[in-house]
Amino acid sequence: MKKTISLLLFVAIGTGFLSSCSDYLESDQYFKDRMNIEKAFSSKQYSEEWLAHTFSDLENECADVASKGYTPHCFADDMYYGDRDGDYDTKDIASLSYNEFHTGLYSENDKQDTWTQCYRGIRNATTFIQNIDINKEMTAEEIADYKAQARFVRAYYYWLLLRKYGPIPLLPEDGIDYTESYDDVATPRSSYEECADYIASELVLAAKDLAQGRDRLSIARPTRGAALATRAKVLLYAASPLANGNTDSYAMELVDDEGRQLLSTNYDEEKWAKAAAAAKDVMELGVYELYTASFRATGNSSYPATIVPPYYADFSENNWPEGWKDIDPFESYRSVFNGTVGADNPELIFTRGNNGGEKGQAMVAHQLPRVANGWNTHGITQKQCDAYYMNDGTDCPGKDKEIGRGDGSDRLSGYVTQEDLDAGMYKPLATGVSLQYADREPRFYASVAYNGSVWHLENEPDSWNKEKQVFYYRGDGNGYTNTMFWLRTGIGVMKFVHPRDTYRDGAIGLIVPKLEPAIRYAEVLLIYAEALNELTGTYNIPAWDGSATYAISRDVTEMKKGIRPIRIRSGVPDYTADVYADQDLFRTKLKRERQIELMGEGHRYYDLRRWKDAPVEESLPIYGCNILMTSEQKDLFHTPVAEFSLQSTFSRKMWFWPIKHSELKRNKRLTQNPGWTYND
Repeated sequence: MKKTISLLLFVAIGTGFLSSCSDYLESDQYFKDRMNIEKAFSSKQYSEEWLAHTFSDLENECADVASKGYTPHCFADDMYYGDRDGDYDTKDIASLSYNEFHTGLYSENDKQDTWTQCYRGIRNATTFIQNIDINKEMTAEEIADYKAQARFVRAYYYWLLLRKYGPIPLLPEDGIDYTESYDDVATPRSSYEECADYIASELVLAAKDLAQGRDRLSIARPTRGAALATRAKVLLYAASPLANGNTDSYAMELVDDEGRQLLSTNYDEEKWAKAAAAAKDVMELGVYELYTASFRATGNSSYPATIVPPYYADFSENNWPEGWKDIDPFESYRSVFNGTVGADNPELIFTRGNNGGEKGQAMVAHQLPRVANGWNTHGITQKQCDAYYMNDGTDCPGKDKEIGRGDGSDRLSGYVTQEDLDAGMYKPLATGVSLQYADREPRFYASVAYNGSVWHLENEPDSWNKEKQVFYYRGDGNGYTNTMFWLRTGIGVMKFVHPRDTYRDGAIGLIVPKLEPAIRYAEVLLIYAEALNELTGTYNIPAWDGSATYAISRDVTEMKKGIRPIRIRSGVPDYTADVYADQDLFRTKLKRERQIELMGEGHRYYDLRRWKDAPVEESLPIYGCNILMTSEQKDLFHTPVAEFSLQSTFSRKMWFWPIKHSELKRNKRLTQNPGWTYND
């Protein structure tokens, strides 16, 4: 009989602790380790520690939202980071600059902890799944829940790998046969479709035994909704143009070791229906809703009175969820991210909780201005700034003019005066702010640190510094300098910043902790709308548990369930009937809605790739304010220019991340992504 060992003990991929065949043929050591495993899983305490350890690899490079030292993928054509510049050849791998990242000047060895962490997590989760049933100190219900948690996190690790590297090897469920030769146990890449189907099926199995909710102390533990929402994400990507009906030269070259194509060249519309049904599964749980803050008639500087959106009879006269009469759209959006709501957030589906440690706080430290001792280096591009709507749902004047798009209109001139403020105009702008930033939608003010924005720094020790208007003109302290501490576009990031946040004296503890929004309900709604829009027929798709069958089609009423709540919560009117009727126009609007709603949450980089929009969008010049201008040259400052310090391009090798050379050597059946080397 063949002998097998746990995946904890051996796998030829992603470990780095095996160097020769003799290393893994010494079976005595494995039997000893196997006895330790059996002993560990006989104990409830050790089993719980094992499960907790299985989740530990979700941090660092495996985080969805964190500072760029771990996840530069949070930055694309929407956001950038200005520090970590310098000579690429003289700094360590962790210091990948934005230009190197955004132009493909990284190597096969950069940012590769994802591979190691994910496969390590997969091994640990598999060992847990295979052995937890021997535990006699736990109830059957506890074992089922714990096993489902391990199954979820194993699927999530696979998802992170698939999203970053494309098709990856799926490891055997029952371990590796150590009596075979090294080459015989090498594992080829599965196709994208096979990976997605496997992950989706595993998430269904996990969902069956996962709890519907968790208490505050278990906020980072997965729920049924987390499994089903992750499944919807996976199926959406599998339905998207990069992996569904891709016939370009890149898809032809992405093959396994036997020449089998790994991206589907045959378009299958039903994949969109499956993604829509998966999103509907989450919606039908009845557990999640968009967070809303109540309307405030009065307020203070940090929490101002509600700025009422322009009048629309359909929305201004109706309470949430049919309108915004009783909610504050600005605070509703801002509070989701800045630590105000925390574990009580009804739209938070999956989060690592505090597993990310100080990484979320470090991200905010890089957004804060110098007056708060922040790094002042994370910023927004002009393209992202223009993406936000006016408060009446129209485009801002001059939108995308510099990149040859838009309606040909000019950007607004002029600045807010004291007389304007006395008349109650242009809230929440302060004096001296360009009218280009006036009358924007609430998400703009919750997300964008425009020139002249007011930072509410309640934790600052000096009263004069608690409400600080910050300008990014050259010579004004937060503008262009000969250091790294300046915004390359003159436009910063306000999202994730709490009014109490400050980095005074480098104290990370003065930044309010934030729960990472890995998956939230707004994303599920957007998945539903996007997938429905791509359909031309009707598909009968069973619910995840077989309790119902959905008739999935491009139904405008259903599409509105995905878009309308997000628009209303944001204080902007729903799309017109003409938009819903036009598949191409709705697709364009949907992409923009994701760009706005999910900004800074790690989606844009991957969205541009799955839509196959990256070659155009990531090759456009990056525009921003003319940061070399002083306050005496403010008109020139607010005339967008191509930023000399920010580069952009897209080459075909950038569709997926390269696989590390050492992994290719360990696994002889593993193939490299097109455009990258083997180092043979």
